[in-house]
Amino acid sequence: MTVRVDKLVTSGTFNLDGGTWEVDNNVWLLGDDREVLIIDAAHDADAILAAVGDRHVVGILCTHGHNDHIDAAPAVAERTRAPILLHPADAPLWGMTHRDRQPDSDLTDGDTITLDRVVGTVLHTPGHSPGAVCLSVPALGVVFTGDTLFAGGPGATGRSFSDFPTIIDSISHRLLTLPSATVVRAGHGDDTTIGAEAPQLDDWVVRGH
Repeated sequence: MTVRVDKLVTSGTFNLDGGTWEVDNNVWLLGDDREVLIIDAAHDADAILAAVGDRHVVGILCTHGHNDHIDAAPAVAERTRAPILLHPADAPLWGMTHRDRQPDSDLTDGDTITLDRVVGTVLHTPGHSPGAVCLSVPALGVVFTGDTLFAGGPGATGRSFSDFPTIIDSISHRLLTLPSATVVRAGHGDDTTIGAEAPQLDDWVVRGH
C-alpha cells in the first residue's frame, strides 16, 4: 500500500472572544487504502466519514483546540472508535467547545505516528495557541501545520491564548529548519513550501503578524 495525502475542505464558523467568523477548513487524511489518520476533524462529520470510506481510522489528530478544528471530532470518534489526540496545553480551548467529552490521549513533542512504515513526528509549535502542534512526515516531504504557518505568514496571534513572539520562535526553530522543498499543508488555504516562506521571516517580524 502507498501512503498518500487526501484533502477535504469543510465549512463552518470559528468562535472566540465573542466573535464569530465564517471559515473554510482543510481536513487532511494521511494514510493508504487500509488505514488513515484524520488531521483536524472540522465542521462536517458526515463528509469526513465519506472521505474516509471503509478505512480504519487510527486517530483524530487535533493541531490545536480552536473550535473550527475540533467541532466534529467527537462525532467522528464515536462512529469510528478512533482516539482523539490533543496537546494538553490546549485543554482550556477544547473545553470551550466540548465540555462533556475529553480527548483520549495527549500529544507531546516528539511523538510518532506510523502508517505503513511512514512515520509522522509531532512538533510542539505554540504561539497560535499554547498547545498547537504540527506533524512532520519526511518520507512524503510534507508538514501539516494547522494554523501555525500559512502561505504568506504565521497564524493569527491577536486573540486569547496566542502570542506573536512565541509563534515566530516556533516557526523559526521547528519549521523553517525543515528541508526547503517540504510542502506545507495548512489548516486553511493553499499549500506552500518551507523554501517559499523562509525568506519572509524578517518581514513578518517587522510587520508584527
